[in-house]
Amino acid sequence: MKNPTLLQCFHWYYPTGGELWPEVEALAPSLNEIGINMVWLPPAYKGASGGYSVGYDTYDLFDLGEFDQKGSVATKYGDKAQLLAAINALKEHNIAVLLDVVLNHKMGADEKEALRVQRVDEQDRTQIDEEIIECEAWTRYTFPVRAGQYSQFVWDYKCF
Repeated sequence: MKNPTLLQCFHWYYPTGGELWPEVEALAPSLNEIGINMVWLPPAYKGASGGYSVGYDTYDLFDLGEFDQKGSVATKYGDKAQLLAAINALKEHNIAVLLDVVLNHKMGADEKEALRVQRVDEQDRTQIDEEIIECEAWTRYTFPVRAGQYSQFVWDYKCF
């Protein structure tokens, strides 16, 4: 691509309500006309805060607005069908699509697990208390609504 021009199609304070994907689809022809040939879209998957999530509180990477999880079916930006329609419209107008994906964040676990942990010094985390204690932590992700569709992987404390 010669002289690529990227447009970031979102911002942190974009309103909730699932309108971004339809807006992007409708804008595709005019974006091409003004020389935009690449767009950056926000995380498309379900975050821990459901339809309010900007996407950086990653819950289910496989739910693009298809399953009733975390209080909504659609994400903040729309549902899966709207996302695919927007991507197709952009591609039809020769606009490359970059989707933001955050793989190293995880929030909104489905279950607690019992763990054995050690305290660390708050001022120097290299200093570890030798005593092992037990605690519970929200670290198990089973995605019960999706029920194994697209992936049967279950996240647990060993994944972190």
